[in-house]
Amino acid sequence: MRQIIVALALAALAGCGVDTASSVATGASIKKQEVEEGKRTESRAQQKIEQMQEQMQQRAQEAGGKE
Repeated sequence: MRQIIVALALAALAGCGVDTASSVATGASIKKQEVEEGKRTESRAQQKIEQMQEQMQQRAQEAGGKE
C-alpha cells in the first residue's frame, strides 16, 4: 500500500514538472513573438520618420526655389 502511495506521489510530482516546463516554453514563445512584433513596429516607425524627413527636405527645397 505504501509503495502505491509513493508511486502516485512521484507520478504527480513528475507531472508538475512537465507542466512547469511546458509553461516556461510557452512563456518564452510568447516573449519571442512580442520581441519580434516590437522590432517590426520599430522598423515601421523608422520608415515613417525617414519619409517625413524626405518630405520636409523636398518642401524646404521647393520653398527655397520659389524665393
